[in-house]
Amino acid sequence: MSGRYWVETLGCPKNQVDSDKLVGTLAADGMTPAASVAEADVVVVNTCAFVEAARQESVDTVLALADARADGARLVVTGCMAERYGDELALALPEADLVAGFGVPVTLGRRDGAEGPAGRDAARLDLLNLPRPPSASPWAYVKVAEGCDRKCGFCAIPSFRGRQRSRSVEAVLEEVDALGVKEVVLVAQDLASYGRDDPSLGAGSIVPLVEAVAARVERVRLLYLYPSDLTDALVAAIGGTGVPYFDLSLQHASRPLLRRMRRWGDGGRFLRRIDHIRERWPDAAFRSSFIVGYPGETEADHDALLRFLDDAQLDWCGFFSYSEEAGTYAAGLDGAVAPGLVAERLAEVAEVAEAITVSRRRALVGQTLEVLVDRPGVGRSHREAPEIDGIVRVPPGLAVGHTATVVVTAAVGPDLEAEAA
Repeated sequence: MSGRYWVETLGCPKNQVDSDKLVGTLAADGMTPAASVAEADVVVVNTCAFVEAARQESVDTVLALADARADGARLVVTGCMAERYGDELALALPEADLVAGFGVPVTLGRRDGAEGPAGRDAARLDLLNLPRPPSASPWAYVKVAEGCDRKCGFCAIPSFRGRQRSRSVEAVLEEVDALGVKEVVLVAQDLASYGRDDPSLGAGSIVPLVEAVAARVERVRLLYLYPSDLTDALVAAIGGTGVPYFDLSLQHASRPLLRRMRRWGDGGRFLRRIDHIRERWPDAAFRSSFIVGYPGETEADHDALLRFLDDAQLDWCGFFSYSEEAGTYAAGLDGAVAPGLVAERLAEVAEVAEAITVSRRRALVGQTLEVLVDRPGVGRSHREAPEIDGIVRVPPGLAVGHTATVVVTAAVGPDLEAEAA
């Protein structure tokens, strides 16, 4: 099939990997990328369904692209929202020619076909192990597993992503080799549990996987680590890559509230682990995300989170107001927090975290860093994950795709400015 495609990706890095796999499928079918939505013969929207705000953004994007597409162009809606809501979404979005979940063969299916509403039941592909094109950037996300076996109280992901399914080491390494990048960012719904579902791999398999990937590329970065699985061996493996960057899925610091979330840990345990890592790697960078306004969150819980943020001095934080998700444990809990109070708490923790980030960035002024140049004038040290954290602004003449030594001259909010050393 010939023609041109446009793929719009919403949500997390794991969705971006899925989109890359779909692009590989489209290219294998003889299609080429379009310069704009209006020039595409097939427009694909890879949706997110994590929280209500993400779902609304997905719907708004579908409607906007439906208006922007050319006459006769097909509109395909896929991803988490399509998988989770299926026929319901197809009926709500008559603008779409096809609504289908993960692995939809986007060149197949018709709205008026016999497969059901919007062709939802068309035969599907296994996205996880499909090939993908070489990366256009000097870095790339690589998904090592799909699904999740945990039962966190607030999360609906296992209901539509399914149970964890780890890829083989050989498949991951083959993809890494084909991407041709300097930095690989390993991702999964529960990254540190990689291999636990496969007897041939076994628990703890993430460590040899990290080491094997590190032998192939200059940088390896890990995103989404459940704190109880941050073993000494995994900490050593991460530090050994030369990228001591720890993205920990903490969600809160209050022990009673974490138990109500069906989560492990508390602020004290988290702090001890962070302090231990900093003793070994003083320049380690830390990121985490937190939920504000979970049912039953009290002022004492909120104060515990504020104290933790002050003590932990994390480099990067993300905060989300609680979103009730149908079918989750939390959807049936009492103790709902008033929206106005959630907004107040959200603003308070964000203000504290932002001040910490600014302070930690200013402390880097005058230091010498090794940065990977992502594009003209923009680089990243080990402290910055792509597309998520701040950047290092570098001289535009530094070669893209190469590592350069720079000296930090200024900090502007979350970003740094640097000159060649």
